[in-house]
Amino acid sequence: MSLGPPGAQLNPEQADNFEDIEKQFAVKTVQHMITYWAILEKVRGSKLRLTKLDDEIYEHFKKEFPDFDPTATIDEDQMKSKEGKEKWRNFMMPYEKKVDDYNFGTMLRSNPKFEYGEKETIFVVRMQFYAVEIVRNREGLNDWIYEKEHTYEAK
Repeated sequence: MSLGPPGAQLNPEQADNFEDIEKQFAVKTVQHMITYWAILEKVRGSKLRLTKLDDEIYEHFKKEFPDFDPTATIDEDQMKSKEGKEKWRNFMMPYEKKVDDYNFGTMLRSNPKFEYGEKETIFVVRMQFYAVEIVRNREGLNDWIYEKEHTYEAK
């Protein structure tokens, strides 16, 4: 049985529901971003665990992406190219049943030296966020956020 072209079964009265879903998604994404930043202000990234699988994710990421430079700005075009998507998909699939919301969209700073901002943030899925941020944290690249917050408190 054919349902026709995509969207053919949509009821126009239900279109508002899609708008609500988009808004809820945006709210959840921003909440995640704010929460993560607040945690980095309270705990040095180098002391932080994002998942119970941090060690496994770290080792797997370093093996699959040996040329990844965590200090550099992420090339979003390369990451989202056909080859980049395939490489990331292969990396993420083992976590499908291990990590909650592994493919849920979230925001990632393109460079660990930046705060979140419109030009400094890229949209990724949760496993990409975890992989990159676990590496950044392990290598102390997010510790400046804690230090900045606690320098101001000391004054």
